[in-house]
Amino acid sequence: MDHTAVAADAGTAIATAPAPAAPATTAAFAAQPRRRGWSRWRWPLIVLLALALVLQILLADRARLAEDPRWRPLLETVCGVLHCSLPAWHEPTAFTMLDRKVRPASQAPGALRVDATFRNDARWPQAWPALQLVLSDADGRVLGSRVFQPTEYLGAAPEALLSPGQSAQITFMVQEPAPGTVAFSFEFR
Repeated sequence: MDHTAVAADAGTAIATAPAPAAPATTAAFAAQPRRRGWSRWRWPLIVLLALALVLQILLADRARLAEDPRWRPLLETVCGVLHCSLPAWHEPTAFTMLDRKVRPASQAPGALRVDATFRNDARWPQAWPALQLVLSDADGRVLGSRVFQPTEYLGAAPEALLSPGQSAQITFMVQEPAPGTVAFSFEFR
C-alpha cells in the first residue's frame, strides 16, 4: 500500500515509508533464556569446591584416618604434596620378637638382665613400642608385670622411627620380684 501525503502549504506530494510493524511478542515460555557469563563455569566451580571440601575433611581428620591402612597411602601422598604431618604408624602386633633372654645380672644381686631383639614387620615406619614384661614362677603365677616405655628401655628418647623390616636390640635391668622367677613373657603395646 502506497501512502502519499500532500503538504498543505507546499502543494507537493511527498512519499512516506510504510509505518513500522509492531515488535513481535513471544510467549514467555517460548523465549530463550538469557545466557549469563558464569553459567558455563558453574559446574566446574561446583566440582572444584566439592574437591576442596573433601580435601579439607581429609586434612582435619588425618590423625584418625592415618590409623587405617586403607587411608594411610592416600594421606601420605596428600601430606607429601601439602607438607603436612601424620602421626607415626602404630601397629604393636606388627612387631616380631626375634630373641629374648632374662637372666640374673652378675654385677647386681637381686636384679635381672633383659635382652631382646625385635623387628618391625609393619608396612610403614612406626614409633618404638612400649614393652610389657611379665615374670612368673614355676607354677605360672605372675610375680611381677610392668610396661616399659621406649625411654626406659633405651635410656633416652628415640630419635627415629623403626623402618619396615628394621630390627632393634635392647638391654635393660629390672629388679627381680621374687627369688622363684623362672618364666617370662613379652608383649608389645
